[in-house]
Amino acid sequence: MTDTQPAPSRLSPGDNAPDFTLPTDTGGEVSLSGLRGRRVIVYFYPAAMTPGCTTQACDFTDSLESLRGEGYEVVGISPDKPAKLAKFRERDALSITLAADEDRSVMTSYGAFGEKKLYGKVVQGVIRSTIVVDEDGKVSLAQYNVKAAGHVAKLRKDLGLD
Repeated sequence: MTDTQPAPSRLSPGDNAPDFTLPTDTGGEVSLSGLRGRRVIVYFYPAAMTPGCTTQACDFTDSLESLRGEGYEVVGISPDKPAKLAKFRERDALSITLAADEDRSVMTSYGAFGEKKLYGKVVQGVIRSTIVVDEDGKVSLAQYNVKAAGHVAKLRKDLGLD
């Protein structure tokens, strides 16, 4: 018998996106229901201020104005504390919304936390994932195990924005 958890159930296009309300790095909160009427790119990343996560957050920040022009908001979610996210924003001049899911419950509900391979070993952790939610709160695109570098450009292409 093993102590590993089964793979998280992943979301698919057409599923209702689980609502959430999480604290942000600015001391406020962000909720998916509060963004209804806009399309929302919700992306999950393992840890603020690590190389891959920094690349991804900077790419989303660099694309934020054009994404907003197409009707998208971006929310980055990690298990970090809001204070660490605030340092991340300041250090890298990030303009995207950063939210803290310290108990990983939102990540779990989105299929973005669970078993993954890391350096050949199976571990429990954050699965780098991006879920696009439409104006009505339905999943329109679900991508799991994404690469940090080049992900935003690929996502823009997948969304038909380039």
